[in-house]
Amino acid sequence: MKAQEIHGMTNDELTTKLADLKEELFNLHFRHATGQLDNPIVIRNTKRDIARIKTEIRAREIKANV
Repeated sequence: MKAQEIHGMTNDELTTKLADLKEELFNLHFRHATGQLDNPIVIRNTKRDIARIKTEIRAREIKANV
């Protein structure tokens, strides 16, 4: 997911996407532990997407309070 896509989302869409990514990350960890995950780099990419979304949410909070 690119930063431009995240900037174009609404706050509700961001929170929904964040919840979906957290659930996906849980499933990826489970699949990795059981040996069913072919590409463990997907875990890293999912973590980075979560961080991007959290950063955007926090930036919007700060901007709203100023």
